[in-house]
Amino acid sequence: MTRRSGDMAATTTWTRNRNTVRHQHKSLGSVSHAMIVGLLVLIVGLIYVAQGTKATNYDYELSEIETEIVDLQSKKEDLAVEKARLTSIAAAETSEVAVAMEDASPAGYAE
Repeated sequence: MTRRSGDMAATTTWTRNRNTVRHQHKSLGSVSHAMIVGLLVLIVGLIYVAQGTKATNYDYELSEIETEIVDLQSKKEDLAVEKARLTSIAAAETSEVAVAMEDASPAGYAE
């Protein structure tokens, strides 16, 4: 019993059934750090390319819609011209001048 109640520094450092091994914290090496940084750069690059591709796809869709708008506007203008032509023919047939005119008949052929 005198051993345990003796010098406190000796009993705490070198006692029976105690480990005297010190563990070192494990850390990643320089190669592992380089690989992690490389993977992060690769992932960020892939995200950047994906976003750029998405923007390009939106640009193509917008271009197709603008082309469709231009086509529809030209068809609208053509229909407006056709409407004006048909309206003018109908107005000409019912006008007083047209009613007073004689019907055209073939004059004949020269012999």
